[in-house]
Amino acid sequence: MTDSTNRPVDRHAYLGDVRGVVVKIGTQALCNTAGTIDPAVIQALTADLAQLVTEDDIRVTLVSSGAIGAGVAEMGLAARPKELPMLQAAAAVGQSVLMNIFAAALEPYSLHAGQILVSRDDFENRLRYLNLRNCIHALQRSKSIPIINENDAVTVDEIRFGDNDLIAAHITNLVQADILILLSVVDGLLDAQGRVQTVVRAMDDGVAAMVRPEKSLRGSGGMNSKLVAAGTVKTAGVPVIIANGKIPGIVQRLLNGEDMGTLILPDERRLSARSRWIGLTARPRGTLVVDAGAAVALNNNKSLLASGIVAANGNFARGDPVAITDADGRVLAHGLCNYSREDVDKIRGHKTREFEALLGSDTFYDEVVHRDDLVLRG
Repeated sequence: MTDSTNRPVDRHAYLGDVRGVVVKIGTQALCNTAGTIDPAVIQALTADLAQLVTEDDIRVTLVSSGAIGAGVAEMGLAARPKELPMLQAAAAVGQSVLMNIFAAALEPYSLHAGQILVSRDDFENRLRYLNLRNCIHALQRSKSIPIINENDAVTVDEIRFGDNDLIAAHITNLVQADILILLSVVDGLLDAQGRVQTVVRAMDDGVAAMVRPEKSLRGSGGMNSKLVAAGTVKTAGVPVIIANGKIPGIVQRLLNGEDMGTLILPDERRLSARSRWIGLTARPRGTLVVDAGAAVALNNNKSLLASGIVAANGNFARGDPVAITDADGRVLAHGLCNYSREDVDKIRGHKTREFEALLGSDTFYDEVVHRDDLVLRG
């Protein structure tokens, strides 16, 4: 197997020592031709995952769509609703239906289904983020498979992700899994002739051009959302596979190195859990615009000093995540800011020796963003 540059790629080099895996399965993959949840698909998937847990001692986390689809069928609706209240109602009804099917399918393996419903706030707030990680780890130690879905019954646009692909990416970074597997109803990323691209090394324009605009009628994502999610995980140094969830035993076959699906190779650097939260999960509360000298310093792993800041935007407090951009708006890094927006406006462009007079205090940080709290982008 080769990539686009004809260099050989050994899948076992990326899959040979997997101890933790996040698997995401979409609504379309869970449904039969009538558009209702197919228990046989769930039984096959749980058998696949159960062996990983009970025989291979692999930490498995499942991100499952399907609650709204299950609710639509249970409530006898003709189609997926468009109004938010009815979508929420369908999710509320369907989530219990979905979890009951998973629980019944896992019971023969003496495993429990551990339901976790999340919203964007659970990832934005650092304490809730860590509590979520602790809950997942506790479930995995307790003969349970965490099954995660967006809390569609209560989330609104301001606090929702909108699809589970991105949630799966953030969960992968949260638990520091060794691989993310995105299961759909296609065999992988397809080119214009319908051929599976077995390996993607760079998320470039050529890959983006392969994305087809359509998405499933019952789901909320599509190939574009999968590639966005994959890019988030790839940047953290973790591989991703996009494959067909209708194939029995697909997860084990992928982990055994079979040439199936599209393998998206990771970046060389592997980010720490904290760096993943700062750089890839937490949404910036504001922006710091820096001059050319500061941009060079950042790329040389230096802290951001006030003297290199030319402007600040947004409403952020001390300790909040911020984006750092150049004058053209290109994002250079994300980081945690040691100062509020108000104080940044007082000290930007100035030397540290001037801070006491500018801030009216003899207690201050030399760095606006310390290099230990910085994650470079790109």
